[in-house]
Amino acid sequence: MLDIAAYIVVGLVLYFVSDWILNQIEIKRGERFQNRSLVFFAIIMLLALVLFELLKRL
Repeated sequence: MLDIAAYIVVGLVLYFVSDWILNQIEIKRGERFQNRSLVFFAIIMLLALVLFELLKRL
């Protein structure tokens, strides 16, 4: 049960951090990406792979 709660919390954190990163990239770029959802998916996927690997090692 604790694992499920941990994955939910990690998923929420990943979502908000990925959104913040995407917004920062777009601000520096000066315009929105055409395929914003694909860029968001790439960011969240990369962060998820790294974070879950770290969690597994702990």
